[in-house]
Amino acid sequence: MAAASSSLLSSASSRPAKIHELCVYEINERDRGSPAYLRLGQKPVNSLGDLVPFTNKVYSADLQTRLGITAGICILIKNMPETKSDRYEAIYSFHLGDYGQISVQGAYVTTEDTYLSITGGTGVFAGAYGQVKLQQLMFPFKLFYTFYLQGLSGDLPQELLVTPVPPSPAVEASPAAKAAEPGATSSNYTD
Repeated sequence: MAAASSSLLSSASSRPAKIHELCVYEINERDRGSPAYLRLGQKPVNSLGDLVPFTNKVYSADLQTRLGITAGICILIKNMPETKSDRYEAIYSFHLGDYGQISVQGAYVTTEDTYLSITGGTGVFAGAYGQVKLQQLMFPFKLFYTFYLQGLSGDLPQELLVTPVPPSPAVEASPAAKAAEPGATSSNYTD
């Protein structure tokens, strides 16, 4: 047993310790038929097990570049009428074109900031683990994420490391990014 424990410790300690910070906006522009609310019960309120599949657009932190989309599902764990909120288990990915994708999972409360686990990635995010802070700006239409990525083999591309527009319910993507105009999208951004 001691040998197994020490090998687990050595493999964990051999992981790269550098934390890469990445910020993005997720915005539901009401043009993707998202979210879809699938009630499993016949109750008039949100109930355990209700499903919410979704897909929204992802923009750079300065709101000047369309990076891709989110896609996933939330499973209702608890309706909290006293705070007018719900607690979900969220399982989803950020699909960012040629950069790859980042998968996340964890508890999500609709009225407060939440930390989710980063469960993996592809492309420049291959080997990713860590956590992401989700800031709810306007449920369910605007969210701001700060990723704390570990396990990456190199630095993030400069295009992703822009100065964030301060998060607020009033933020909007630039008209060029919304229209996916040339120069306002990342390479082969996911739509």
